[in-house]
Amino acid sequence: MSKKLQKSLHHEAMEAGFDVLGIVGVDELPDLGEVLASFVEAGRHGDMGWLEEHMERRRHPLGLWPDVRSVIMLGMNYGPEDNPLPALEHKTNGIISVYAKGKDYHTIINKRLKRVAGWLHRETGAQVKIFVDTAPVTEKPLAVSAGLGWQGKHSNVVSRNFGSWLFLGAIFTTHELPTSEGTSDHCGGCQRCLDICPTDAFVEPYQLDARRCISYLTIEYKGHISRELRQKMGNHIFGCDDCLAICPWNKFAQLAREQRFHARPECDNPALRDLLKLDDAAFRERFKGTPIKRAGRDCFVRNVLIACGNSGDDSLVPQIEPLLKDAAPVVRAMAVWALGRLMQDDQFLTLQRSHEKEETDIDVKREWQIT
Repeated sequence: MSKKLQKSLHHEAMEAGFDVLGIVGVDELPDLGEVLASFVEAGRHGDMGWLEEHMERRRHPLGLWPDVRSVIMLGMNYGPEDNPLPALEHKTNGIISVYAKGKDYHTIINKRLKRVAGWLHRETGAQVKIFVDTAPVTEKPLAVSAGLGWQGKHSNVVSRNFGSWLFLGAIFTTHELPTSEGTSDHCGGCQRCLDICPTDAFVEPYQLDARRCISYLTIEYKGHISRELRQKMGNHIFGCDDCLAICPWNKFAQLAREQRFHARPECDNPALRDLLKLDDAAFRERFKGTPIKRAGRDCFVRNVLIACGNSGDDSLVPQIEPLLKDAAPVVRAMAVWALGRLMQDDQFLTLQRSHEKEETDIDVKREWQIT
């Protein structure tokens, strides 16, 4: 690849809206099979069965596409206007992860990857494939190998220029490209990301147990969240940025230049009482085009009820009570828990007597009995 073509590739990527680009040859990549197997065997993937199902294809790009010779990793900065941590003090508002407050990044990045990949195909005739969370691709290790940053102790990519706020996309190609210079680990002795985690989700530096991670619990997990973890979740209702936001490298972070990544008013840590009213249609309408839809209405309201129970705001009780008759058991169960946290004991006991006998779901009945 000529220097002119290499420079043109970088220019095309920046013109498409990407903020950083790196290239790695497949022969230079480590086989991640042992790491992935250890993670899955320990059960740290929780209910994310797709990690286990596609583990062989995920261990190396050649397992996904035998003809690939180079991987182009691209990053888009989604840095927020403000540090998200102070919002945790506003207990009557639900905290939504920075990445989910704007337009779904999959849509935006997918179109831009197609633009860059199409250009490369026209210039070289090489075959190309693009990926943005659409296949078993290990984006973070690939980004590190391509020099976009290093994998911090919170297991996410950290950039010297953008801190912890990078969306990743990949272009696989049959064309052999010169590789980028890697970046060494600059975490040093810092472990703020580990110390701030509310649920102690890190087994040790660089190793996450997803089963305790608030992002997993509020997005991927569809069941009844354990009582031990509910109180630790605070007012997080979709995702968690605590370990990302505390990183000292964010002092170099920049505001996202893509306007569609900026927070929509309806997604910017909304009042909990407004979210308690959402039925499925209202949920879909409010969060249309955002990653929040991924949780589904029932699990999202489950998360909102946990935040209500942690808010200490007993004025929410009248809005919570109707959810005792919600069609979804996971919503009814968390309504019970939230009311048990917010009501006086005698008031809750009266409520329990009037509702417990009517309940048919065993998990909800158990919640009445132990709240």
